[in-house]
Amino acid sequence: MPSYYLSEDLPRFGEVGNPSPKLYKMWLDWYNESHKDGALDKKTKALIALAVAHVLQCPYCIDAWTTGSMKEGATPEQMAEAVHVASSLRAGASLVHHVQSLNVQAQE
Repeated sequence: MPSYYLSEDLPRFGEVGNPSPKLYKMWLDWYNESHKDGALDKKTKALIALAVAHVLQCPYCIDAWTTGSMKEGATPEQMAEAVHVASSLRAGASLVHHVQSLNVQAQE
């Protein structure tokens, strides 16, 4: 069964800037600047990006930031832990919305 997400499409990412090069360049400059060493080192930022990629469920981002994390020296254990931290927050954010259901139940 074909997939909507093809790994060979990842290198084509720059093409999304073709219709609006000015906005794409602004985004790319911001993106590149935010991933440089700063108050957080590149390895930490790569692990954050990997974790967020999983929460966003972006296959391209997961591929890119798994590679990026490994490039920055992250271990499989560090990558797994980062993904678990982000996933647990995503689950908690979903779970806390059950308060809405509890509120409706209390009104009945």
